Amino acid sequence: MTAPRTADGPARDCQLCPRLVQFRETNRTEEPHWHNAPVPSFGDLDARLLIVGLAPGRTGANRTGRPFTGDYAGDLLYATLLEFGLATGTYGASADDTVVLSDCRITNAVRCVPPENKPTPLEIKSCAVFLRAETSKMPRLRAVVALGRIAHDAVLRNFDLKIAAHPFAHGQRHRISEQVTLFDSFHCSRYNTNTGKLTTTMFQQVFAAVRDHFSLSAA
Repeated sequence: MTAPRTADGPARDCQLCPRLVQFRETNRTEEPHWHNAPVPSFGDLDARLLIVGLAPGRTGANRTGRPFTGDYAGDLLYATLLEFGLATGTYGASADDTVVLSDCRITNAVRCVPPENKPTPLEIKSCAVFLRAETSKMPRLRAVVALGRIAHDAVLRNFDLKIAAHPFAHGQRHRISEQVTLFDSFHCSRYNTNTGKLTTTMFQQVFAAVRDHFSLSAA
């Protein structure tokens, strides 16, 4: 099936993944005022940094229509971006707050919300066409932050690299093309932070590494 798309990803009624389509229709019935559609990326294509998450959260991006907006993962992510000068404004957990990204873009490996936040391998594969199209339109891309193993694997496949040769580990970095370096982080989910798997300091260290990478690249 040809992937129906807009200029910024899948079309609102993309039919590539039957299970996700069914879940979308259920959400539209139960919560008709939510976004309930593929969530478009946020930020300029001219950015040097691309952040790749797993998929929209049901009550987060699936509700608000903007990646990582409206749930705890967004609280930590946007606070960190503001701290490192990768965003300006005030994060209000809403797509109409005043946050503007700076030299940064945010997307997800899977654009539609999956049941229980768990996309299937086939759904991840089906949605990969949109990430590939996106990165091909980012001429200044120099760094990718992958939030979690699934995002990490999706980025490697996007650059036609073997996953086994580039194992995921928090704080690890991988040269994935002549211009682009991949930075790994545990996902900034409430579960990971509540269990101590990911602390605010650990998360900030990843973005400090990106900042240092940009500084060295510009030297």
